Amino acid sequence: MFGIKWLETKEDKWKDFETEAMPHMASLFRVAIWLTRNKDEAEDLVQETFVQALKSFHRYQIGTNCRAWMTTIMYNLNLKRLQKARRMMIVDDPEEKLAETLPFEPEIPQTVTDEEVIRALEKVSESFRQVVILSDIEEFSYKEISSILGVPIGTVMSRLSRGRKALRLELADYARKYGFGDNQKNAAN
Repeated sequence: MFGIKWLETKEDKWKDFETEAMPHMASLFRVAIWLTRNKDEAEDLVQETFVQALKSFHRYQIGTNCRAWMTTIMYNLNLKRLQKARRMMIVDDPEEKLAETLPFEPEIPQTVTDEEVIRALEKVSESFRQVVILSDIEEFSYKEISSILGVPIGTVMSRLSRGRKALRLELADYARKYGFGDNQKNAAN
């Protein structure tokens, strides 16, 4: 029959969606927690992401990176949520100010706990933190991060470098509390 191959039933589409998208729910929830800082809002954001992904699933090419596609949807939904909440408040660019204040990269001791890393990461500027999380925790490529955030790859690389430097600076404070840092470096020489 002509055209039967091109027609899919709702059940077939649902099976494809279930196979491609559903395995990424935990990963998307992790990203949503970082974006919203609130469990209930994160759950809502993940739910909105899955609803939007299901509505747009006809645009998804099966076999490509579904997690990156859905993360892009999530970032777009979150951006709309933030714009609605802030009503487009204009603020100074913290990237430029932070870039001027990053003189060195202190070493990170191996005794830093996960909780200390999370607290330090929360102190890093949001635009840098997003790239660090997507690259170092979620293991997206520069190209995927660029697509998710809608910024050039060069911006991704710059933010990742600056974000890592800022994280090192934050972790240096924790290191000094445990006796690591300048005194230990001098003792080793």
